[in-house]
Amino acid sequence: MSILTVVSIWFIPVLIGVILVYGTYKRVPTYETFVEGAKEGFGMAISIIPYLVGMLVAISVFRASGAMEFLIELMKPFLQMAGVPSEIVPLAMIRPISGTGALGMTSDLIATYGPDSFIGRLASTMQGSTDTTLYVLTVYFGAVGIKKMGDALKVGLLADVVGIIASIIIVTIVFGV
Repeated sequence: MSILTVVSIWFIPVLIGVILVYGTYKRVPTYETFVEGAKEGFGMAISIIPYLVGMLVAISVFRASGAMEFLIELMKPFLQMAGVPSEIVPLAMIRPISGTGALGMTSDLIATYGPDSFIGRLASTMQGSTDTTLYVLTVYFGAVGIKKMGDALKVGLLADVVGIIASIIIVTIVFGV
């Protein structure tokens, strides 16, 4: 067994143990503190449910209305000129909205085209290079009561666009079309 395997297996249990020993050393009631934190976490989870439901409904309406397919067809000629497969566009569009939806799309692309295909590699790279910006803003900002999130939205979506473009460029350079 390699040292990396041993470290990865034992890292979390050792970290928890160190925290418990240090808390005990500092005379912090560790169990009570844990329970109090769990109560706060549960309350936070309950408070984000309306935001989460609203976001999921919006995603469903966007997909079911045919708006996504319309946008893909509209973009197809430009994508073909740039050498970008149109199959990747739904992933690029849904990734800033839903991590679970994007993971499902990535799994479908890999199942359809294969993990070593250009599309499979591009989908995997895009999945790892972007974030669920709208989900993060909706759920986390909503949970703490932040109403003005315009700048965070702009920066998050810009980072997603850069991640998508970088994924396309890097996968094209490394793996070719």
